[in-house]
Amino acid sequence: MPTSARLLLATLALILSACAGNGTVPETTAAPTTLRVATYNTSLYDDADGGLVRRLQAGDAGARKIAAVLQQVRPDLVLLNEFDYDAGGMAADLFQRDYLERPQASGGEALHYPYRYFAEVNTGVPSGLDLDRNGTIGGEGRDRGNDAWGYGLHPGQYGMLVLSKHPIDAAQARSFRLLRWAAMPGAQRPVDPKTGRYWHDDAVWAQLRLSSKSHWDVPVRTPSGTVHFLVSHPTPPVFDGPEDRNGLRNADEIRLWREYLLPGTQAWLCDDAGRCGGLAGDARFVIAGDLNNDPADGDGHHEAIVELLEHPRVLRMATPRSEGGAETARAYAAKGLQRRGAPEHVTGDFGPKAGAMRLDYVLPSTGFELRGSGVFWPASTDPAAAIADGSDHHLVWVDLAL
Repeated sequence: MPTSARLLLATLALILSACAGNGTVPETTAAPTTLRVATYNTSLYDDADGGLVRRLQAGDAGARKIAAVLQQVRPDLVLLNEFDYDAGGMAADLFQRDYLERPQASGGEALHYPYRYFAEVNTGVPSGLDLDRNGTIGGEGRDRGNDAWGYGLHPGQYGMLVLSKHPIDAAQARSFRLLRWAAMPGAQRPVDPKTGRYWHDDAVWAQLRLSSKSHWDVPVRTPSGTVHFLVSHPTPPVFDGPEDRNGLRNADEIRLWREYLLPGTQAWLCDDAGRCGGLAGDARFVIAGDLNNDPADGDGHHEAIVELLEHPRVLRMATPRSEGGAETARAYAAKGLQRRGAPEHVTGDFGPKAGAMRLDYVLPSTGFELRGSGVFWPASTDPAAAIADGSDHHLVWVDLAL
């Protein structure tokens, strides 16, 4: 018998004898070779405090569609934007138990996330200041929302929720909710063009928070090491005036991630626990969220998102695309609403005035290999389109080699 055959038989004999010792066949669970990361603005918010919990308890059609999309795509790690925060996590519990863990029509199999992360956000939290300069502090409806640290009608509206199949190192997570806008070097302080003076006086400017919701660094322990999930949801660059206070804030909220990736101590960049400095130079990360800025179209300072896309630590990759997005963008173009950017790249439909735009991003760091990507926006003729309208945004995903 050839030597190679004898070696093979001997190896098989050793394996069989080991199996016979305990009466079981050893499990051979292969480590996953890819990590699917996604972001999804779910529109799961309510204007009333506790309203999302009540909707989920009653059975919410929009939440069923959102869950169905997640069951179809099945990301390993996902950020949900516009998911109302409650301190006890009741909304997150209900969404997991009654929606994700139950097969939805046009969805897939039940989906379980053993790990999650959520925390306070600035939206709806009263500032005690007249931020919109209408002569009153707080008030009702939009007046109250405009004077919150981030626009919202109650604390926690438009919150964020991270779901993960891999362990989250919550003790090392960082939140920059309280970071002052004025602390950022070169902060773009709004100016009233009518008077040439700053929109906010010095006392107000010194207190303003940069993040309209929050900026989180959530470390996730994947089979191939820690990945920092850098998530946020900057304010839309609209609903202001010629002073452009929301447009400038959006740009600086996006710039915060560029600053976070710079080498050095960054003494001004301190999180809510008092730890200062940015991300280690050798750390792997994925930036994700509804960043409310299209590289070429719509309102906002486009250079802010372009400079993030072109950051030397961000992986250069093909832009996620969809058939449904292209179809929608071209339909608007046929009605006279032209886009400068590629129609295949849009991630949401924002109505006849704004049209379709690319606002949602999943941006991995260098060191990953891209295996695939997409936007869950099926063509209108695809049966899956029936679950794709649960939000005006669409889920964006990337597959990364570990």
